[in-house]
Amino acid sequence: MRLFPIIMALFVTVLLVSNTVAVKITHIGPFYFDGATILFPIAYIFGDILTEVYGYKRSRVVVWTGFLACIIMSFIYWLVGILPSAEDWHAQSSYMAILGQTPRIVAASMAAYLCGEFVNAYILARMKVATQGRHLWSRTIGSTILGQGVDTVIFVVIAFAGVIPGNLLLYMILSNYIFKTAFEILATPLTYAAVGYVKKVESIDYFDKDTDFNPFRVSFKDID
Repeated sequence: MRLFPIIMALFVTVLLVSNTVAVKITHIGPFYFDGATILFPIAYIFGDILTEVYGYKRSRVVVWTGFLACIIMSFIYWLVGILPSAEDWHAQSSYMAILGQTPRIVAASMAAYLCGEFVNAYILARMKVATQGRHLWSRTIGSTILGQGVDTVIFVVIAFAGVIPGNLLLYMILSNYIFKTAFEILATPLTYAAVGYVKKVESIDYFDKDTDFNPFRVSFKDID
């Protein structure tokens, strides 16, 4: 599996950057969303590639690796934030505003990520067996519609319920969901090309016919 470590590294990188830029809320046209919305769908594309080519078991290892990386990142941000500031350094408030992630945001991000990614991987793996490997577009789009829906609702509700008005909360959910889903649908040709290339290089096209889909039954033996 020559490309697996590279795809795994890219997946985790996108995930870490997404969680860092999520602190910014932006408003573009009819869309109202956090900064991660423009980047996080790429993580789902990598997730589709991992599950489609290497199977759910290997994808499960990557999802948990990404989760651990995010926990470590959040802990380091917090630890550096509580260190005493130098007397001639006056950017502590700026650091805390951007990188001083609150436990609520971290919890929202982690819960949404785990649930969304595992729903995405499960649906794609099941649909691949059901369609006998045909119609990749139906799997990538179908898994995205459900996975992104779960991810978006969980994150926005946990992170912002009670902080912003209910009507704005609903609007933010819809904006995030529509934007991220449309992004992945438009990226379908790119996903097709990437999947085809990885399958050709790796000579792997895994079908999860007898897979245990328990998300907690993870072992690094799964990447052998």
